[in-house]
Amino acid sequence: MRHSLPIAPQFYVTAPQPCPYLEGRMERKLFTALQGENAARLNDSLSGQGFRRSQNVLYRPSCTDCAACLSARIDVSAFAPTKSQRRTIRRNAGLTRSATSPWATEDQYTLFRRYLDSRHADGGMADMDVFEFAAMVEETPIRSRVIEYTDAETDELVGVCLTDVLGDGVSMVYSFYTPDRPSDGLGNYIILDHIEIARAAGLPYVYLGYWVPGSQKMGYKAKFSGLEVYMGGSWQKMRNPEEFQAKVHPLSNDPIAEQVANISLPDLARPNR
Repeated sequence: MRHSLPIAPQFYVTAPQPCPYLEGRMERKLFTALQGENAARLNDSLSGQGFRRSQNVLYRPSCTDCAACLSARIDVSAFAPTKSQRRTIRRNAGLTRSATSPWATEDQYTLFRRYLDSRHADGGMADMDVFEFAAMVEETPIRSRVIEYTDAETDELVGVCLTDVLGDGVSMVYSFYTPDRPSDGLGNYIILDHIEIARAAGLPYVYLGYWVPGSQKMGYKAKFSGLEVYMGGSWQKMRNPEEFQAKVHPLSNDPIAEQVANISLPDLARPNR
């Protein structure tokens, strides 16, 4: 008997586990599969509603006692670099950028391991082997690119970003870089360069993932002008990061069925053009 996939995406929740950003809190995620010919359309729609992609899954925090994680993006037209960010651009002027198909290489994995061992040795990805790394890079049902940054003099690979191309922007799925240049601000530079990538492509936004008030790991995202966060079903300009607190949000306890009902889905029955 032949079965076809349901047109409407099915949503699920993960089991609670310790939050990697705020000590003493538990995280839970709402997720759905990203597959089939409508994957790009679904990804565009849900990315605009605070979801993030990991391989062939789209997810969004759905914690029972906390709503601190806020999806963040930069409005390219509203961004203006600070003096510090301009210095970061100048310090990395000797790097060359290349965009390739989502294909994992040994050089990428070696750099990835060095990055994790230096900065996130106790994180959730610390035990990722080369096969899992390849899956992270290559298992994408949408238009994705691997952006590599190479030292023009030494030809050394110093930074990588797995980037999705959306209808209204670029989404930085995951980036990593050499720990040997701590004063160069490579993490910030990769974001700054993606702003230029989006600007050159005529795309209005750079999606950064989640910003968590009270988390030092995420504090750097609030330093970019033009930042917007997804709250209460809409994108809002961040004017003062100090106004946000990592506290329980009254909407975080909405039943899962109600959360799903409030998600706006594209017309997946309409044929792709």
